[in-house]
Amino acid sequence: MIRRKTKIIATIGPASSSREVLERMIDAGVDLVRLNFSHGTAEQHISIANLVREIAAGLRRPIGVLCDLQGPKIRIGKFENGKITLKVGDKFVLDANCKLGNQERVGLDYKLLTDDVEAGAVLVLDDGRMVMTVDDVRGDEIFCTVNQNGELSNNKGINRQGGGLSAAALTEKDREDIKTAAAMEADYVAVSFPRNAADIELARRLVRKAGGYASIIAKIERAEAVEALAEIIEVSDAIMVARGDLGVEVGDAAVPGLQKRMIREARSRNKLVITATQMMESMISSPIPTRAEVSDVANAVLDGTDAVMLSAESAVGKYPVEAVAAVDRVCLEAERDFDSHSLYTEAGEVDRADEAIALAAIYTADRLKVDAIASLTQSGTTAKLMSRSNTLPPIFALSPEKETRRKLTLYRGVYPFLFEEQSKDRDVILQAAEDDLRRRGAVKNGDLILLTIGEPIGQAGGTNTLKIVKVGG
Repeated sequence: MIRRKTKIIATIGPASSSREVLERMIDAGVDLVRLNFSHGTAEQHISIANLVREIAAGLRRPIGVLCDLQGPKIRIGKFENGKITLKVGDKFVLDANCKLGNQERVGLDYKLLTDDVEAGAVLVLDDGRMVMTVDDVRGDEIFCTVNQNGELSNNKGINRQGGGLSAAALTEKDREDIKTAAAMEADYVAVSFPRNAADIELARRLVRKAGGYASIIAKIERAEAVEALAEIIEVSDAIMVARGDLGVEVGDAAVPGLQKRMIREARSRNKLVITATQMMESMISSPIPTRAEVSDVANAVLDGTDAVMLSAESAVGKYPVEAVAAVDRVCLEAERDFDSHSLYTEAGEVDRADEAIALAAIYTADRLKVDAIASLTQSGTTAKLMSRSNTLPPIFALSPEKETRRKLTLYRGVYPFLFEEQSKDRDVILQAAEDDLRRRGAVKNGDLILLTIGEPIGQAGGTNTLKIVKVGG
């Protein structure tokens, strides 16, 4: 049985919100869906989440739900005619009081931009398609000179090159959207434009206050977030290498190196990591990816990312199913030649039994050449710890908890299954787990498997036992 270790996240939008397309995308390889709260209504997002869960239940496999908060809207306003064309040397004004823009000026959704820039600052608009240098700031007006020919249209985003915009990561809209995410029992909530650890800690408190159990993902897309990377990773459950806005703030040439660094640092701290933005961008309008896109996805896999994410490709593109299928086959091919030890690091001292058991399982699995690892888990912690070192055999996470199984859909190399054996006898449970995996076709007679379990039975975070067995032996 061929199993892809790297997980696939697909953004749902007009091109993929029907039952028929969702079913085909999940069949093609989607592990989690992303609901982009920058678009759509709360009711629409809840409806899609319910539909995904209904499809998943029919397939008897978990599908995770990731809610992506919009974050601060640092955008220009609208133009009289929808767009304008600017040339190098043109003078242009960003005016917080302008209602409808023209060839000389345009309004601002983010009124405090005038406090965040000064003469000499470089503003990058529309993901780098338009660049301006600030000449002067007077009251509510920012006077600029255009550095790059191009078209500028309604509501395009603004970044300051090098960072430095003070907008809070969580807006009032985000706070309401967190309540929506909690109501739909979202598995992950992604925080857009965090600057520091405090932004992530606030998001977690708001999720818990709303009654949600979602894990928190920090989207690294501000220059300030790169500087505070270690502290942000420490308080997050996962990070997202959000290459679009990040590339605008730090420069596109810096992104590949930062991507590798972020993946490496997240894994070293036992956190999850998602690589996102323009993974298969050409497939918005083409049924096949470019060779450069194939290499990009493959390199993220070789870097050790837990997941790759499709955005516009699956949300509004013409070929959402084909885009998922393309990512699936690229990940599988990249994993064939993957050095299983390239992510392995010798562990120092540990202070928890479950971490010691996870490290022992990794070491044993690679050297004894076992066929599978089975982690009987309440919280998923042991499975996560083992997934950080990218062992060759698959890690089957057997859990009675639906929330745990859905979160495990993001973990690289981990395959969650429902397991409901009620016995308190360890040997009975281990035999039931072996029988369950065999019935599913995950293992066969003669296979060598590692089983991890905690005693007392049913205690979350209590993994303290490792057993090696031959299936049917």
